[in-house]
Amino acid sequence: MARRKSARPARRPAPPSVCPCGAARYAECCGRFHRGDAAPATPEELMRSRYAAFALGETAYLLRTWHPDTRPATLDLSGGPRWTGLEILATSGGSAFHDEGTVTFRAHYLGADGEPGVQEERSRFTRVDGVWMYVDGTVA
Repeated sequence: MARRKSARPARRPAPPSVCPCGAARYAECCGRFHRGDAAPATPEELMRSRYAAFALGETAYLLRTWHPDTRPATLDLSGGPRWTGLEILATSGGSAFHDEGTVTFRAHYLGADGEPGVQEERSRFTRVDGVWMYVDGTVA
């Protein structure tokens, strides 16, 4: 009798050893936020973890950390750029004593045509029930 092959769910690629945000090892850096083991303590940590989520295709995390008033219903990252580096240019607010903060960053990428590009943005963050959320951003 022939054995039937069982249908296996598609396997996700192994997480990277170095975090896409460039700060540390992925598991101890943004990976802990993506897994839900911890929540970012500052807007900068949230910004870094969202950049890493874009780089790794973690759409559920991106939607979960988007403010409910500005969150899209769905998010499709297919066909998007390949993110290659992150620079934090400035931060304001966002301490334990603030409910709002901003992060200005420069994200490097390779477009679909293989050409390098840069996105510079000033992102706004606010706390919702004590948790930092991305509100919106202004692209330079």
